[in-house]
Amino acid sequence: MNKLVKYVCADILRNRIVIGYTAFLLLISMSVFSLEDNASKGLLSLLNVVLIIVPLVSVIFSTIYVYNSAEFIELLVSQPLRRKQLWSSLFIGLSGSLSLAFLIGVGIPLIVFDATATAWIMTGMGMILTVIFVAIAMLAAVATRDKAKGIGISIFLWLFFAVLFDGLVLFVLFQFEDYPLEKFMVVAAALNPVDLGRILILLKLDVSALMGYTGAVFRDVLGSQTGMLAAVLILLLWVFIVFRISLSKFNRKDL
Repeated sequence: MNKLVKYVCADILRNRIVIGYTAFLLLISMSVFSLEDNASKGLLSLLNVVLIIVPLVSVIFSTIYVYNSAEFIELLVSQPLRRKQLWSSLFIGLSGSLSLAFLIGVGIPLIVFDATATAWIMTGMGMILTVIFVAIAMLAAVATRDKAKGIGISIFLWLFFAVLFDGLVLFVLFQFEDYPLEKFMVVAAALNPVDLGRILILLKLDVSALMGYTGAVFRDVLGSQTGMLAAVLILLLWVFIVFRISLSKFNRKDL
């Protein structure tokens, strides 16, 4: 299993797209902190990169990589190697390589220019979101043999979590504005890893006051150390559940 993980990591890290992705993130990070006098403004500028671009690249690249490795996967399945080990190795290799690319492109500049708790949290959120969307990509890839359909499913899931989900939540809030929906808002945030990551970063940046009553609710629930730990556990639960579903489908799939 270790040899397979090393092979996948080496193969991905040599990929021109991953190298370009790392250079692109590094260029944006360095530019943001060079142009902004205030480190907090630089963090806010990088927020959309962490929450939008990183999940998008992770989900698309991982989906395409799994489809392009179909023949390699079929060859390994015919060997005395358990499917669980094969799928886990592929997941660890993809997650580790893309997380390393994010760490070099965004994490290191964050720590160098603003070595605060907020920078560490943003780095951690970026890496967790990378892993979550790698798991989502692998689920989409194993769900269908059609490469175009699988990529379409991956992009739709990214679009749903990044854009559409917030619209649905706002629609519900407007429709039921006369009712207390504090618990609903917290539960809704837990159902979207992108939203949960955004809330944790904004709370740590101390700009939750700009979110009005909503920010006050999230500060009461997630502002404490216990709340933040619970939020991180929910994100890790996202990784575990999505990966387990994809593993279950891969174990039953007829290659």
